[in-house]
Amino acid sequence: MATAHSTVFFYVTGRGRRLAEDLERRYPDARKQRFSKGAVKESWTKGGKLVFIMAAGIVVRAIAPLLRDKRTDPAVVLLDESGSHVVSLLGGHLAGANACAKEIAAVLGGSAVITTATDVSGLPALDLWAEREDLAVEDWKQLPKTGVRLVDQRTLLLFSDVPLDAPGAFLPTEDPALADIVVTNKEGQARLDALLLRPRNLVAGVGCNSGTPAGEIEDAIRQVLAAHKLSFLSVRAIATIDKKGSEPGICGFVKKSGLPLITFSPGELNRVAGVTPSPAAWRATGARAVAEPAAILGARGGVLIVQKQRMGNVTVAIAEGTRKNARGADPQAKPVRGTIRVVGTGPGSADYLTPAALTAIRESDVIVGYGPYLDLLEGLIAGKERMTSGMTREIDRCQTAIDLSAEGKTVSVVSGGDPGIYAMAGLVLELLKKGGDPSAVPVEVIPGISALNACAARLGAPLMHDFATISLSDRLTAWRTIEERLEAAARADFVIVLYNPKSGTRRDHIRKALQIILRYRTPATPVGVVRAAMRKHESVKVTDLAHMPFDEIDMQTTVIVGNSKTIVWNNLMITPRGYERKEKWADMAGQIGEGATAEKPDSPQPENSDKSLR
Repeated sequence: MATAHSTVFFYVTGRGRRLAEDLERRYPDARKQRFSKGAVKESWTKGGKLVFIMAAGIVVRAIAPLLRDKRTDPAVVLLDESGSHVVSLLGGHLAGANACAKEIAAVLGGSAVITTATDVSGLPALDLWAEREDLAVEDWKQLPKTGVRLVDQRTLLLFSDVPLDAPGAFLPTEDPALADIVVTNKEGQARLDALLLRPRNLVAGVGCNSGTPAGEIEDAIRQVLAAHKLSFLSVRAIATIDKKGSEPGICGFVKKSGLPLITFSPGELNRVAGVTPSPAAWRATGARAVAEPAAILGARGGVLIVQKQRMGNVTVAIAEGTRKNARGADPQAKPVRGTIRVVGTGPGSADYLTPAALTAIRESDVIVGYGPYLDLLEGLIAGKERMTSGMTREIDRCQTAIDLSAEGKTVSVVSGGDPGIYAMAGLVLELLKKGGDPSAVPVEVIPGISALNACAARLGAPLMHDFATISLSDRLTAWRTIEERLEAAARADFVIVLYNPKSGTRRDHIRKALQIILRYRTPATPVGVVRAAMRKHESVKVTDLAHMPFDEIDMQTTVIVGNSKTIVWNNLMITPRGYERKEKWADMAGQIGEGATAEKPDSPQPENSDKSLR
């Protein structure tokens, strides 16, 4: 369903266009489009997500002729021109409209309007759960009826003959006749009003004579399944020998059914033990058998539950895989590798989240991070699996992300600010290095707006010249080392950015740090104190070293100490870069005229400096 532009923002008015342009910048896979019924129809057939910035009536009339069913209709989201309300109008679950509405609302600071009953009630969505568990729905008309029952009763009885990751609202039962939801590949086990879901865990091994038509192959497979009370919906692949991989009948059937075709060489088939030999297959292909070993290999070492059955020109065998090995079409493929994305989320507000970070979070299966940071992203990660731990459990979080990626999942490790500045990027890479295999897991580090950027922006321009960042936390760095770095930065006249200035157990570190700095700066040196930059409870104060508000400083605070040139103007800190001096020198050179030279002013030198050593 995804296209080059999987999200389209439709607009009518100039104000709507400006909002569409704003959203387009935030979504790299999106485009804006002036509204017309023709444009809507064209985008509709391509799938993706359609976001309308206009009145609801216009949208309803435009999409009404295009509606088919919930399995094929795209996500439709409605947005007012102020960005205050984002309505999930169509395709809430399977097409992703609910998640899209929540995400856009979080980005714009608006409210998502979700009307699907399970979401409003805080209950699991049956269609999404079935999709996550790779379960086929037997009767789609039964799905909303069971959803209503879930909303009314708050719980449902679940019978399953395969292992599942089931929500807490699903209570297990061993009697399928009592269950509201029945998960099985066998026929005749559910009551009429139950939601019947089929695990895709069967592989049909097939052999056939040359020229056998697709219809005969399909009939043979269906007849064998029916005779053994197995559901065709549970078949996840067709397997055969490589010489039959281009057989027109087999190719025609897999194309019609949408099932993947897996092929094996005679040598691979001959290594499977315990199958019924076929002299005819041996003479024709060099394989001792085809249908049975192909089914077993296709199910990744599954159990043969139906021995080969001869149906006219077709031979069929059925193997059942476990939940662990039944997924995936190619048993010869290399082990699935996931991806780790270490994502910087900036100061916290979605307004300062980069489009690349937004895309990474949206495309991830699992979000890993410190709980309060994830709380700031609530609207963006709704419905995603999340793993959290406490402030001092960084190693656990990173190792969890590595383990999940090894299972084939795309994982975002979330860091506030920039992930490479006192954050998680280095730790993830260190743990991977310790593992010894540089190609084990692909890692992408996605930068974010750091605390020093956010705080400097609130204070004016304190970082216009060279600066040093120093963390006052001695949990991982000896305090003596921190003192030495403070001494060096203060002596060199750097602007100094102090991270982690105070905590419950480190109440005096900020005082000690400023005492060191005062050896080289005057008490009137400007200082900026910013707490929770660009968040809801932000506070910004410009003061000096003599009047520090120590009681207002905590772990959410960043302190920026100016250098000897830093000034305060209009309650803003400015550290001059030297542009005025450069312009003055240029003016002097012009006054001297052509043919003369003017020596460019040198940087101030310390007393008794030996210029010959420069």
